[in-house]
Amino acid sequence: MIRYTLKCDDGHEFESWFPSSASYDTQRGRGLVTCPTCNSAQVDKAVMAPSVARTDKGGPAPEPAAESGSALAGAPVEAPPVEATPLPMMARPDGELRTLMRQLRDHIVANSDYVGDSFADLARKMHDGEIEHRPIRGEATVDEVKALHEDEVEIFPLPVLPEDRN
Repeated sequence: MIRYTLKCDDGHEFESWFPSSASYDTQRGRGLVTCPTCNSAQVDKAVMAPSVARTDKGGPAPEPAAESGSALAGAPVEAPPVEATPLPMMARPDGELRTLMRQLRDHIVANSDYVGDSFADLARKMHDGEIEHRPIRGEATVDEVKALHEDEVEIFPLPVLPEDRN
């Protein structure tokens, strides 16, 4: 198996696994490799840094500072041994971002009232001063959200994470 960091023509980066580089080429040629963000089939391999496993702790080695003139810059890197601990598919900054987004969402849920389909109507009434302001969350159609934004009603969507869709 080989993991590629991929990038679509809109600049979205994501990772995907393939049995071989030939499999990637075949799937890409048939338009089967698409961006999970925008669904574009115009996908190419992004520049990737090699991943080297640590042998002292079983985890990834810290990334060396690659300076011009350094002995490491451009040097070939051996593949990690088979018994090395596999690295998570999600990059560390992405994992931290998802944790923060989950914490934000959990805080909002814990400190707001769920109003269901009445969200757009109640948000507008609060904005217009017809009812007292309070933190609410609920459901709204795309048209309702557009109308609220056009009228400068302050709303924002709760973060939705990939594991929420399963």
